[in-house]
Amino acid sequence: MATEEELFANIDALLEEEPQLPPPAERARLREAAGITQARLALALKTSTQTVKNYENGRSEPKSPRLEAYQRLLNGWAAKYPAHGAPAASAPATAPQPKVLDMFTSSAAPETTETKTAAPVQAPAVQAAPDRPAATSRRPAAKKAAKPATDPSFPHGPLAVLDGDGSAYGVDGIVLDCPATTVPQLVEWTLKESGLGAAKLNRYGKDSDPLIVLTAAAAVKLGLPERLEGHEQRRSLRLPEDHPVVKQVGRAKWQLTQRGFGPWARIYRKAQGRERQCVQLAILPWDALDERSWPGASEMEPADIARVLGVYALRVITPRGSTAVSGLELMTALCPPTKPERDAETGNWISGYNPGSLGTEPMDPAPPEATAEHPVVVNSGWTGGFLNEEAYQWVRSVDSLSDEECMLPFAVGLDLNTAFLAAAARLVVGLSAPDHFHAPKFNPKIPGAWLVDLSGIELDSRLPSPFTPDGTRPTGPAWYQTHTVAYAQELGYDVHPIEAYLRRETGAYLDPWHDRLKTAYVDTLADLGVTRDLDDRQFLAAMEQHEQVDPALAAVLSAIKATVKGGVGKLRERPQGRHYKEGERWPALERPTWRPDIRAAVISKARVNMHRKLLNMAKMTGLYPLAVLSDCVVYPSPGDSPLAFLPYAASGKPQPGGFRLGPTPGLAKLEGVQSMMWAVDLMEKGLNPARHIKGGDAVLDDGE
Repeated sequence: MATEEELFANIDALLEEEPQLPPPAERARLREAAGITQARLALALKTSTQTVKNYENGRSEPKSPRLEAYQRLLNGWAAKYPAHGAPAASAPATAPQPKVLDMFTSSAAPETTETKTAAPVQAPAVQAAPDRPAATSRRPAAKKAAKPATDPSFPHGPLAVLDGDGSAYGVDGIVLDCPATTVPQLVEWTLKESGLGAAKLNRYGKDSDPLIVLTAAAAVKLGLPERLEGHEQRRSLRLPEDHPVVKQVGRAKWQLTQRGFGPWARIYRKAQGRERQCVQLAILPWDALDERSWPGASEMEPADIARVLGVYALRVITPRGSTAVSGLELMTALCPPTKPERDAETGNWISGYNPGSLGTEPMDPAPPEATAEHPVVVNSGWTGGFLNEEAYQWVRSVDSLSDEECMLPFAVGLDLNTAFLAAAARLVVGLSAPDHFHAPKFNPKIPGAWLVDLSGIELDSRLPSPFTPDGTRPTGPAWYQTHTVAYAQELGYDVHPIEAYLRRETGAYLDPWHDRLKTAYVDTLADLGVTRDLDDRQFLAAMEQHEQVDPALAAVLSAIKATVKGGVGKLRERPQGRHYKEGERWPALERPTWRPDIRAAVISKARVNMHRKLLNMAKMTGLYPLAVLSDCVVYPSPGDSPLAFLPYAASGKPQPGGFRLGPTPGLAKLEGVQSMMWAVDLMEKGLNPARHIKGGDAVLDDGE
């Protein structure tokens, strides 16, 4: 005879089994008896109308937790609308109203649901995430990441992370059922059923193509190798043209871009009218998410990866490749090269130049703006020198240190937040081709390259020269960007350019780029607890632990910073690959955004901004830096905090002109603290303390 314990164990086993739904025909009967359309039911279950149809004709079954919600709804309807001849069941008076029924009982239920289902993009089945480790988040409850208003054209957001079981994890916790088993099927599903994509960032721009991120399991399921091996640089790795997946793509009449099927693969067909047919793939096991830009992201669970990329897509742009590629794409997305206009003769709409943009055609630089291997230089035999507008890499001479400085106990590093982004604000750049001038009068409002002799300017040797990246005094005439020459004039020196290459048409091309990235940076820091209303002590304390508040948002913040630096760097992308020959054109030159003059303008202004602060600090405090590396400066300090040496007024407010702490671009944060003895030891060895002060290890690479 069975014991009570055995009986209860059997009952518990039954309770743990998946809920049993009524037959498909009964599901349809109950819904119709309740007067609910398939479209309204689909909206309540957060799925598609087609999926509800599949539930009611037996072609598919819901998965947990949609399964439990659907059963609860059907049980409620069964109690109200029993089959013919069956007694009506009375529901317990204390039973809570199921959430899935709320939209049916609310007087504010939407009236336009039927219209939405007529949209050409049909939503796929959506399920809640299966049992996985929960994403940990300790960000402040008062500040939450902004959520976009749902775009009816892209109801499921900009991207999804596809796992090996067919679950495609999107933004805001949504999970789609993806039935694809081949790459062409995945592309078709993404374009026709997924509801993925993002609206254009400018009225004259284009919608962002949907992004599908593949985990290792998903890649293998689709026939891709788990690892992409090769001997070339990582960025040039790709599948061979005879790989079965590449052949599948071709047989299905899809195309790959010139970079082939690599970590970031674009699969497309020619656009039909205004309808683009393009899907971006990112393959995680092929290192699509560089650890330096997306720290820890590739090791996260799919739902968390979707959150990281989704926040970045919302605040910056749907990733199109590396953060550098995305930074460049963002420039074009915010300031498209063309706009529609009427043809004066025919009256038809044509594609015309969008004022303020870089246009659609690549533009050759002036010889001094180019690189030594550029065709403009090689074909002309140019020997007149080049712009050398680069970020600081300067170490002060140990001999210039005073006894008082050497007796200070600490070396404190300050890092300027996204210094290149701050330099891009209200930056006027050239939009037209350069014109050559001899002995022009200097005009600080005209962007260009100026040949001028600044070697006669003598400044304090305890500060780097503002005119050279290594901080040494110029030795003769050299080419400088407008901001560098203007700063010499600002310091009180008369400048007489020998010649110049200047651009007549100008504009603040980078302003929209600056504004969007600044907002993204500040908002993401705020979500990590670093807000603008903090005083300096609170700011330093918040910055100490902001990366631990929410690792996912910390990865987004890192990616935003990498987008700024990488985007500026891409403006002068050099040739890649060992087979390149000097004087040949390389692919980057065919982009309108290959603009080394704009890169030079950003870096020149950033370096001048740094020197201006260094000079003001010396005037206000008598302190001189030990070293500078790009946007990081190291000072000798009586204390182990920037508060020990930064200038403050009697009121306690920071003095303007010097370094100030804060979370916005151009303000400073603590980079690291070491002993003064440590810093002097590195300086004596010819090493830069600013490069290593964050970790204290003299073999560390530069990084923020």
